[in-house]
Amino acid sequence: MNSIMQTAVAGFPPNRDEGDMLVRLRDQLTNLGVNAELRDNNTALMVHKLEPGMPVWVFVGFGGAYYSWQNAEQRHPASDPAGAAKLLAEYIAR
Repeated sequence: MNSIMQTAVAGFPPNRDEGDMLVRLRDQLTNLGVNAELRDNNTALMVHKLEPGMPVWVFVGFGGAYYSWQNAEQRHPASDPAGAAKLLAEYIAR
């Protein structure tokens, strides 16, 4: 890998792709009793609301740094799936 590529990927966590991050978040949501399912080859997480209505779609964005939902208006660091799960659980309960 050349020096430009090394610099470009230096800020990214090693061996953690977006699919793995979404799996971690799904597992944390499941622990909280929230129904969430991976979609589209693990590129998206569909989180079901408690009441009937549209689900919340969660993606990993910003170069793998954040979980994001509600058109990226809501986000939480991908390094903290437990914290993101708590925020999402509160968000879907509204």
